[in-house]
Amino acid sequence: MDVKIKAIHFDISDKLEAFTNKKIEKLVRRFEAIGGVNVNYTLVKPETIKNKEAGVELIIPGANPLFASKTADSFEEALDLALEALEKQLERNKEKK
Repeated sequence: MDVKIKAIHFDISDKLEAFTNKKIEKLVRRFEAIGGVNVNYTLVKPETIKNKEAGVELIIPGANPLFASKTADSFEEALDLALEALEKQLERNKEKK
């Protein structure tokens, strides 16, 4: 499985990259249909509250990609919120099949 992490307007730390990979691995274990993941971290309007955005796209072979984007005080929190939204989308897709 292919995981791509991109940081926009800042340099990503090893700690954030490790956190991201750990969370993605956990999601992929629950939903084996995921073929790839694209994560974009964006620093929106520096020096404001809730200025860190995480956008996550899940590539699922034979289906449309799923996407969620959340903004929070930290990138970790934004990623957690985005993955939570994606889990709901994955559950809905699972029920349709």
